[in-house]
Amino acid sequence: MTEILTRRAGPLDARPMAELLNEIIAEGGTTALTEPVARETLLGWMEADPRSIWHVAEDAAGEILGFQWIEPHREHGETVGQIATFARRGRTGLGIGSKLFEATKEAARAAGYAWINAEIRADNAGGLAYYQSRGFEDYGRIDGYMMADGMVVDKVLKRYDL
Repeated sequence: MTEILTRRAGPLDARPMAELLNEIIAEGGTTALTEPVARETLLGWMEADPRSIWHVAEDAAGEILGFQWIEPHREHGETVGQIATFARRGRTGLGIGSKLFEATKEAARAAGYAWINAEIRADNAGGLAYYQSRGFEDYGRIDGYMMADGMVVDKVLKRYDL
């Protein structure tokens, strides 16, 4: 069984996180992101808001297996964290997401967030199951969301009260 360790992400993690994310984007079907991201893009996201919280999950050898972050939601305000979660393709089901969410949830509480918002593509069965299994509850939908590549998808809105 793979030992999974979580820790706060830092600037040196940006390159392997971008590589992991680009694998997911290339496969398609689970994220609203449609274009590859560079290390510098991830660094920019990490530094964009001082209230953002980033974690990585890695194995004992230091290979990044997944990452998760929250940042203040643009519309709901400073006490609502918008979450994003990514796990390495072919490595899901190992507890990566569980470990990440435990770390994120505790850090979000400590940072004063009241609840966490997740927006999941309606056709992403794995993502919907993941957030449901963490205790997120449905509270709405976004129908006809247009992604950057012009594809239109629906999104399910879920929340987790801290």
